[in-house]
Amino acid sequence: MQNQDLTIRDATPADMTTVHALIMELAVYEKAADQMTNTVDQLIKDGFGDKALFECIVAELEKEVIGFALYYTSYSTWKGECLYLEDFLVTESMRGKGIGKLLFDKVFQIAKGKNVGRFEWQVLDWNEPAINFYKKYNANLDPEWLNGKIIFN
Repeated sequence: MQNQDLTIRDATPADMTTVHALIMELAVYEKAADQMTNTVDQLIKDGFGDKALFECIVAELEKEVIGFALYYTSYSTWKGECLYLEDFLVTESMRGKGIGKLLFDKVFQIAKGKNVGRFEWQVLDWNEPAINFYKKYNANLDPEWLNGKIIFN
């Protein structure tokens, strides 16, 4: 995107209201809005409290947050420190302008800068736009592994 007013920057606690709304937009898109239980206060506590559990960057256009990428350090017994991209979204009205690429490239550069053993994320098997986006990076979209989880709330 060729716009001087677009900025990719570290998120602040003040951004979490908008990030929360974007997360809800993602949950609706993924047909899972009923599973969204996180709150703005929890995001602020978990991202900016004494023991930060995640990092977040935002895409800001003309002082409005229009996208985000939320990631954290994970650990692999095979690879050591890894970076996991939990969620990544550009609001629907701003898609197709290269903003998602800028966000993803920034997280990719953060992963490379941390010299992690692996940069990973998940994508739903029906999300063709996202799958095609990741294929442009020659990403390994591994169909072999099944996701396991136990949900407590």
